[in-house]
Amino acid sequence: MKAVRIHQFGGPEVLTYEDIPEPVLRYDQVLVRVRACALNHLDLWVRKGLPGVQLPHILGSDIAGEVAGVGDYVTDVKPGQRVLVAPMSFCGHCVRCCNGQHSLCRQFTVIGNGVDGGNCELIAVPRINVIPIPEHLSFAEAASVPLVFLTAWHMLFGRASLKAGQTLLIWGASSGVGSAAIQIAKMLHCRVITTAGDEQKLERARQLGADFVINHREQKVADEVRKITAKEGVDIVFEHVGQASWEDSIRSLKPGATLVTCGATTGPDAKIDLRLLFAKQLTLVGSYMGTMGDLHEVLGHIFAGRLKAVVDSTFPLSEARAAHEKLEAGAMFGKVLLEP
Repeated sequence: MKAVRIHQFGGPEVLTYEDIPEPVLRYDQVLVRVRACALNHLDLWVRKGLPGVQLPHILGSDIAGEVAGVGDYVTDVKPGQRVLVAPMSFCGHCVRCCNGQHSLCRQFTVIGNGVDGGNCELIAVPRINVIPIPEHLSFAEAASVPLVFLTAWHMLFGRASLKAGQTLLIWGASSGVGSAAIQIAKMLHCRVITTAGDEQKLERARQLGADFVINHREQKVADEVRKITAKEGVDIVFEHVGQASWEDSIRSLKPGATLVTCGATTGPDAKIDLRLLFAKQLTLVGSYMGTMGDLHEVLGHIFAGRLKAVVDSTFPLSEARAAHEKLEAGAMFGKVLLEP
């Protein structure tokens, strides 16, 4: 089968389109013919080099396609069925997994990071990872959903305890996780302030439902948030940018508010005055992916049409380098996909 692999770490030039053997199906696995695989910033970080990644390696966390075969122990999915793949791997039998805390499992990893991903024609995955999708959802839409909507859902509900009517600052409206968070917050009738780097992206953010938009390249975000909220600040800051946005994120919080973060795209070094932390009684929480329960819950809203995948563009699998270059340049709104 065809696949895109990396044999060394580096820039987009290390992506190699090549023939590799088809996966050998275990008795408890499902073989999925990949029809679409969405890119995430995780693909860029793994490509550049992360600890524990074994080379050669196949990237790609967000997968949708058709069941091509099933192991002997699998009886409830059939060949030809349209499915998406939950983008995570975990042991399934430790205390944390049994409590539904899959992302705290010691063996937890993201598909395409610790294990091979979906930048290929066929992938074998455990039955628990295979979720049927409705006919009205295209493969590109289905592949655009899992990682970012799961991450946003777990951040907002599992970690920040989002409530209807709250005010949020959501960084990076054009990112997959940002565009997901805007929709989730608006579904609860929250007031959303979001950021982007140009007017076209800001307009797209308005179309998703954002109440206020800030050009983070031209405006001081914390100052604009204080103007919008009459100096009150926001209930929740949805943070995944990291070092470059951290100071504005902290300044945007109202007393008693929560900052939830899942990433450090611009760097991991963030500082805070502890006197501000305890005097304003702020809550800072980390979030990493989510649980299978979170995924099934948010997918229910996707399948019902209350939340929608945001697709930017698609590339043939053979043009993976061009897709990576587009994502790395930030020249997208929503998800960039590869289609074998």
